[in-house]
Amino acid sequence: MAVTIAVTRERRDGETRTALTPETVRKLTGLGATVRVEAGTGQGSSIPDDAYAEAGATVVRDLKTALAGADILLKVRGPTASEISALRPGAVVVALLDAWREKETVTALAGAGVTSFAMEFVPRITRAQVMDALSSQANLAGYRAVIEAAAAYGRGFPMMMTAAGTVAAAKVFVMGAGVAGLQAIATARRLGAVVTATDVRPAAKEQVESLGAKFVAVEDEEFKAAETAGGYAKQMSAEYQAKQAALTASHIVKQDVVITTALIPGRPAPRLVTTDHVASMKPGSVIVDLAVDNGGNVEGIKAGEIATTPNGVSLVGWTNMPGRVAADASSLYARNLVAFVGLMLKDGALALDLDDEILKAAAVTHGGAIVHEGVKA
Repeated sequence: MAVTIAVTRERRDGETRTALTPETVRKLTGLGATVRVEAGTGQGSSIPDDAYAEAGATVVRDLKTALAGADILLKVRGPTASEISALRPGAVVVALLDAWREKETVTALAGAGVTSFAMEFVPRITRAQVMDALSSQANLAGYRAVIEAAAAYGRGFPMMMTAAGTVAAAKVFVMGAGVAGLQAIATARRLGAVVTATDVRPAAKEQVESLGAKFVAVEDEEFKAAETAGGYAKQMSAEYQAKQAALTASHIVKQDVVITTALIPGRPAPRLVTTDHVASMKPGSVIVDLAVDNGGNVEGIKAGEIATTPNGVSLVGWTNMPGRVAADASSLYARNLVAFVGLMLKDGALALDLDDEILKAAAVTHGGAIVHEGVKA
């Protein structure tokens, strides 16, 4: 009997993305699955119900019908209590669970006997690149951060020479050169800005410079060892942070736009920009904080709004930045999911192999228990 894959509307406030597109409906049915979609699922991403039906999905009117007997539930964000209660024991949920913080959701999934996988835990190995949802979403977040900065900045980004005089290029400083930061650098450069960037990972220097930006960092011995085996930034010592803060302070005062992107898995976002830094900036300057969902890199940032400081600096704290490019973010994420789901289907039936290194790394709950060691601890 064919596996039934369900996709429901995102019920978290402000979530405009969807876990399914007509393209991925066709791919899932090609894998032998039956696809069931709750009406309105694609509304935030400009995908009408008819498009899903034409691609081969069954569109149903309510949540209970969508989840009745479903084998797999695909989501962007973790399921709500009403969705979990409608799932059968043994069903599978795949989503960006935000498992470090959403402990109540994880506990409820375990209690309901649901096997859940967190897309944020997909390992960064060659075989799993096509499933790397963190990268696909961060790429768009970095792009959108620059667009939001340009919208909030009262001047142009490129240098323009006119008969009336020359308009100077904007100076953009990107803090954190991971996927989001590198895309922010590339986008700011395409808009004509003069771009500098910083990161605690040594490998980032070459990447930053390859995009035509200047790298700014304290390059001591600690800096040379500041990267985990998985490619993430390590927590730096207080001594290094103090030296980097002094360098940042002297650099940030000269900038027109600052974009912060620094995140450490399982920890609050590191504080990179203080109120003193902000106070040193020129009126009309802009700071965009991509880590605001995790507490923010910028002191004084307000989630979900643009705040203006007494000295006229705009602090852009929009949450869910990929959701501001919802159609493309949904398209990429849905492809990540199809690749991941392909690991658990065999001849159209559900066949979980938790010894598979990717499934094992991403598993959060199974058999009525929390199985991810980090989340469990």
